Formats: sequence, C-alpha cells, structure tokens
Amino acid sequence: MRKQATARQRLPLSRPPLERMLRIHQAIRSGSHPNATRLAVDLEVSTKSIHRDLEFMRDRLELPVEFDPKRNGYRYAQEVSSFPTLQITEGELFALLVAEKALQQYRGTTFEKPLLSAFRKMAASLPDSVSLSLADWEQTISFRTSAEPILDLQTFDTLAKATARHQQLLLTYRKPGRKETEPRVVDPYHLANINGEWFLFGYCHLRKDIRTFVPSRILEVKTTGKTFPLPRKFSLEKRLRDSFGVITGQGEFDVLIRFDETISDYIREKRWHPSQQLTEIEDGSIELRLKLSSLVEVQRWILAWGGHAAVLAPAELVESVKRAARCILEQSGRG
Repeated sequence: MRKQATARQRLPLSRPPLERMLRIHQAIRSGSHPNATRLAVDLEVSTKSIHRDLEFMRDRLELPVEFDPKRNGYRYAQEVSSFPTLQITEGELFALLVAEKALQQYRGTTFEKPLLSAFRKMAASLPDSVSLSLADWEQTISFRTSAEPILDLQTFDTLAKATARHQQLLLTYRKPGRKETEPRVVDPYHLANINGEWFLFGYCHLRKDIRTFVPSRILEVKTTGKTFPLPRKFSLEKRLRDSFGVITGQGEFDVLIRFDETISDYIREKRWHPSQQLTEIEDGSIELRLKLSSLVEVQRWILAWGGHAAVLAPAELVESVKRAARCILEQSGRG
C-alpha cells in the first residue's frame, strides 16, 4: 500500500477539470482560435482530455462551442459574457441559505473558517441570472438551540484533526459527577453532533472497549505520536441503533409509554427512534413502543414531560421513574 501511494504522489499533477475548462473558455473567448493540440500542450494534458472538456462545455454547460475549419481552431458561435461555473436555481440557493443558517450554531469551532470560505466561493460563482433578496431571508429564517454546548476550541480542533488523521490521543478526562481526573489513551474513531451536543467515540485502551467521551469534560488533550487503522466493523449507526441517544447497553427492553391527549400531537409529529410504533387510543392519548438496549436516557426523557407520560413497561423503567419522581418531590420540598 505504501509503494502504491508513493507512486501516485510521483505522477505529474494536472489541473482540475473545472479549472481547465475555464482556461479553455478564456482562450476561445480571446479570439485566438485554439485547437485541441495547442490547448493540450498549454494545459499539460492529453488531447483526449481536451476533447472531453469541450464536449462537456458544449453539451452540459450549453456554451456555443464550434470548430472553425478555416482557422483550424475553436470559437464561440455567439457572444459569451461569462463562464457558467455554477448553475443554480432560486430554490437551490434558498436551500443553501437555510444550510448556512443551520451551521451558524457551530461558529467558533474548527469548522467555521472552511465553511465560510466554501460559502463565499459558491456565492462568487453564482450566475448573474439568479437573484434573491438575501436581506429578506436574513430576517425570515433562523435556528436556535435551547442549550449551547461549551467547547474549548483548541481541544475541539485537536480532536477533529486527530480523528480525521487516525492519530492516537492521550486525554485527561473527568467523568460526570467526579472531581478527580484520569488519563485515557484513546483511538478516536468518530466525532459526532447528536441533538446539538458533541461526542467523541473511540477505543479506550484502559477499558479495552469503545467508549463515548464528552469534549467539554476533556481538560487536556495531546497526540501520542502513534496512528491506528480504523476498524472496518466500526459503524456509529449500528452502535447507536438500539440506544435512545448516545448511551448503549447490553439489555433488550421493550418500552411502552402512554402520553395523554395534551401532548399526543407532539409525539406524533416526530420520529423519536427507528424502532418506534405508535398506537392511537380512543380518548385521544397515544402509546409509544420502543426497543432499547439501555433505559438511562429514556427515563430522563419521560420525566421531562412533567406528568403527561405514564410508563407501562418494562417494570424496571416503571420503578426507576417512580424513584426519580419521589426524589424530585423530596428535593423540591426542602427549603
């Protein structure tokens, strides 16, 4: 594998197709009537590549390219003002603006500069024929999160780069509810944003298993100088398939919750879990059935509905919710 990679690196680098076509456009528009041989020499590619580029420009970009046998070169059959580097409809532009708005919640993270750069390049490539009042949409659409995660940007940047480069990390980590920290040697597999919060999934050499780490609980991080291969069997989707959020377990729980008429519409309007099944009740309430491997997160979710949710199964979850509710009452009664 290393020999192949080295061989590839030694190959002469050619310009990207879009850049080549832009150079071809400039040559044709100048009126010099370039032919395929001349363009191939100037752009350091084969004449076949030039012919493919010209076909693409004519058939896909709808540029009026034609060959002039008298001048033995290419010309435009009619006036062309600009090269259509990006063709986009108003609807597509609107979707792009929505995406840009959605990404604003990650301003200040390691993604901010490359995202802004990418959006600026796309905006600069838009054809003049597309018009949309950005000021109007600026006041129309926004995204808000109820609780914004607090991130140390330097830590987050190190995690993101190490995950992309498969670099092993040494974390100084604090588990929730504890004041003391402990060192963890971790192979970072995946950095994910789940419901607005960031999580690092990686192999913990201390626990000899895949663990989930919260970036805000990492007090210090540095690379060990070692790299690792990403296991082919690792799949975040499969790992979280039976979890209600990010906590996975070894259990198999058939969860059944009844929501009263007051909030039944909220339950109908979302897909809470891939396994969910909804059953309508005559009184307007609704029952939600889930298959989970852990009850930790679903218990917290049930309590958040403030008495409008009743746990019917399993027995462990019924008792867990009762204990938590009694604890809330006791804590609330203390002056």
